Amino acid sequence: MGNYYLAIDIGASSGRHILGHLNDGKMILEEVHRFDNGMQMKNGELCWDLERIFNEIKVGMKKCKEMGKVPKSVGIDTWAVDFVLVDENGNILGNTVGYRDSRTQGMDEIVYSIIPEEKLYQRTGIQKQIFNTIYQLMAVKEKYPEYMSKASSMLMIPDYLHYLLCGISKTEYTNATTTQLVSPQTKKWDNELIEMLGFPKDIFRDIITPGTVLGNLTEELQQEIGYDCNVVVPGTHDTASAVIAVPSNEEKTLYISSGTWSLMGTERLEADCSLNSKEHNFTNEGGYNYRFRYLKNIMGLWMIQSVKKEFETSYSYPELCEMASKTDIASVVDCNDSCFLAPESMINEIKRYCRETEQRVPVTDGEIAAVIYKSLAGCYRSTIKEIEEMTGLSYEQIHVVGGGANADYLNKLTAQYTARRVVAGPIEATAIGNLMVQMIEDKEVSDLQAARNSVYDSFEIKIYENQEATI
Repeated sequence: MGNYYLAIDIGASSGRHILGHLNDGKMILEEVHRFDNGMQMKNGELCWDLERIFNEIKVGMKKCKEMGKVPKSVGIDTWAVDFVLVDENGNILGNTVGYRDSRTQGMDEIVYSIIPEEKLYQRTGIQKQIFNTIYQLMAVKEKYPEYMSKASSMLMIPDYLHYLLCGISKTEYTNATTTQLVSPQTKKWDNELIEMLGFPKDIFRDIITPGTVLGNLTEELQQEIGYDCNVVVPGTHDTASAVIAVPSNEEKTLYISSGTWSLMGTERLEADCSLNSKEHNFTNEGGYNYRFRYLKNIMGLWMIQSVKKEFETSYSYPELCEMASKTDIASVVDCNDSCFLAPESMINEIKRYCRETEQRVPVTDGEIAAVIYKSLAGCYRSTIKEIEEMTGLSYEQIHVVGGGANADYLNKLTAQYTARRVVAGPIEATAIGNLMVQMIEDKEVSDLQAARNSVYDSFEIKIYENQEATI
């Protein structure tokens, strides 16, 4: 048996440990551990429980030892934009506040009083989202200035978790770009911008790229879990890792990383920081080998995840797809409307939106699911037109990776609404992309092209064309 590599993929609703190894050129995955995740209210703020998350990380790593499959390396990816401020002793200052918290309300106005919104986009290429790190940091500066003065480092969530693994404080590039504080030209922190905003520039750690070996596990952790391994930084932004796993080496590749969020876009070698790009609300997030993920954020499966929790009946996602496919409701909502970001009741918000826009109000659970799926497919249709306009290219197919690759009804709608072939899979794209970076670093795989070829050969891929799915 060859070497094992461990991807710890932590999303907004769950985390998972996936062991991977190669067998005759094909990647074999094995889920070792899975745990729930989510934000909880703490002292009036929506927060992540990093202590619990790290305990779960250790539980999963111990299971590898128990199975007799000790990984040669480990890497962690998570969602973007959230961070911790850490003091000189490694302690977190304040709460670990999540991106759905309301603390950033009004912070954009403060930022724009220092640097106009247009200038900020031209400088960073990152689309405005009120929860971006830049606005969260401004909220800390305004409400808890003592944290800023006491901080020795600002670490994104996966950077902090890597620090707990090996004791090294660095910031990984793909996630750093989502702060809206990195220059797309230099690929480094924009220190001039940071100083303009009044953030202490010495708290920002050196930026490293996916594939960097941080070091070994700390001695304390080695004793606790029973082994040592390398800590290899993947694309720590989960979307960056998912895009690495898109099974295509074509120059023109359009993808949807479909999970809690739907990230729809393409890879480019240069950022487009033009005002035209800004007006279309595109972002230029960092990717592998300094590529840019030119994409648009769409609310995604967050809406279906939310209503699923509210329904009195406990449906599976395939059941929701099946129920939705049997309705005739044509109502749609704007998935990117802020009212759907963190409502008290997603069902009530969808009904309110339909009522106020004079559309048929969904009543049954199937109708509510259908409104969400049709709204997403409609959003994909309008987004692909914008991407083609901005890039000057045409795209014949859409690669859907991540959990949404398993949403049969949504994939059929996407093929129908966009009049494009939909190539769905792999489902565990984020973990696969994480593993691919570790394997490339260890020279088990030669490069990104070879890794993507292996993905295509290793996992089930479904093709949706004329609303028919084939494997």
